Amino acid sequence: MASRTDPSRRPRTARTPRRHAPVHRAWVIALVAGLTIVAAASFAAVPGLLVEPLHAEYRWSRGAIGLAASVNMLLYGLVAPFAAALMDRFGLRRVAVAALGVVVVGAGLTTVMTAPWQLTLLWGLLVGTGTGSLAMTFAATVTHRWFTERRGLVVGALTGTSAFGQLVFLPALAWIVDHQGWRPAVVTLTLTAAATALLVALVLRDHPADLGLRPYGATEDVPRPEPERGAARRTVRVLFASVRDRRFWVVAATFAVCGASTNGLLWTHFVPAARDHGMAVTTAAALVSLVGVFSLAGTVLSGWLTDRVDPRHLLALYYGGRALLLVALPALLGPEAGVAIVAFVVVFGLLDVATVPPTILLCRRIFGVDGAVVFGWVGAAHQAGAGAMAVLGGLTRDLTGGYGAVWMVAAALCATAVPLALRIARGEEG
Repeated sequence: MASRTDPSRRPRTARTPRRHAPVHRAWVIALVAGLTIVAAASFAAVPGLLVEPLHAEYRWSRGAIGLAASVNMLLYGLVAPFAAALMDRFGLRRVAVAALGVVVVGAGLTTVMTAPWQLTLLWGLLVGTGTGSLAMTFAATVTHRWFTERRGLVVGALTGTSAFGQLVFLPALAWIVDHQGWRPAVVTLTLTAAATALLVALVLRDHPADLGLRPYGATEDVPRPEPERGAARRTVRVLFASVRDRRFWVVAATFAVCGASTNGLLWTHFVPAARDHGMAVTTAAALVSLVGVFSLAGTVLSGWLTDRVDPRHLLALYYGGRALLLVALPALLGPEAGVAIVAFVVVFGLLDVATVPPTILLCRRIFGVDGAVVFGWVGAAHQAGAGAMAVLGGLTRDLTGGYGAVWMVAAALCATAVPLALRIARGEEG
C-alpha cells in the first residue's frame, strides 16, 4: 500500500502553460477522443448488416439475432454511468484502452462463433460493455477536464461524432459484406478498434495538469482531482434519489422513445427492410450513412437552439417530426433511392441526435449538480428503448414477413412523446 507521502498520490497542479504553442493540447485530446468515439460508434451499425448473412449462414431466427443487438444496446446505456465513475477513479486513458480491448476481444471472437448464445455473449455483452464505456459520458468527461471555454461546442461535436462514426464505416462495411462476407467486415472493425487503442495509449491524457497545462480557456492553474473512490456508490445513490421524482420518469420515457425510433429501429432494421423492398445493401447502407452526416449537423444546430428556445418545445418538435416521417416511410421504400427517400434520410438525420442537447439541459435544470449522472441513467432508458425495438423488429419480421407494423408502432410512440415532453416541469438552472 502506498504511504501518505507517496508522490504519486499527491494532487498535481498545472505548471505555467506554454504560451507560444500554436494549438492548445486540449484540441488534440478532443480530436483523439472524437476518433475513439467514432471507432466505438461504428460497431452500432453492424447488426443491421449482419441480420441477413447470419440468418442465411446459420439459419438463426431474426429474433435471436435481434436479441444480441438488444443486449448490446441495453448494456451500452447501463454501463455509461459506471464508466464515468471508473474514469474518475482510474483515469480516462486506462478506461478507454480497457474498453477498446474488450471490444476487440468480443468482436474478434464472433468470427468463430457457432451458436446464437455466443453472439449474445460476444456482441451483446462484451461489445456492448466496451462501446458503452465510450459513449456520451466519455465525451462529457473529456470536455469537463480539458475545457473551461467552448464546452458547449466541444461536447456537441463529440456527441455528434457518435452518429458520424457510422457514416465513416457503414458504406465500406456494406460493400465488404456484400462482396467478401460478414467476417472480413467484422475483422476490419476489430483491427480499427485495436489501432485506436494504441493511439489512445500514446496520446490521450487524463488531465491537463499531467502535462503541466491549464484547461483550454482557464486563467488559473487547475489541480488534478483526487480519485473518487465512492463515485460508483454516488452513481447508485443519485439513481435512487431521482427515481422518486416524477420528472425523471417523464424525461426517461421520452428518451426511451428516442432510442426506440433511432438506434433500435432505423439503425438496426432499415437496411434489411430496404433489402426486402429490392434495394441493394450498399445503397441502403449509404442512405443510413447519410443519416449520420445530417445527425452531426442537426446536433450542433440543436445545441445552438437549446440555448435560445425552451428545450421542452424543441423535444416536442423533434418527436412530432419523427412520427410523421415514420408514418410515411413504408410508402417511400423501394428498389431505388429516389428523391423522396433521400429527403426522408436528410430530415430524419437532422432529428436523429438532436434530442440530446435539450435532454442534457433539462437534466441539469431539474437535478442541478447531479444532472450529469442523472443523464447517464436517462441514457440507459434510451438504450432500453432501443433494445426493445431491436427485438420487436426482428420478431415482427419473422412472424409477418415485413417491417410495416414496426414503423407504425414507432410512429405512435413518437407521437406519444410530444405531450410528454411538453409536460416536463421547467425546473431551475443548476
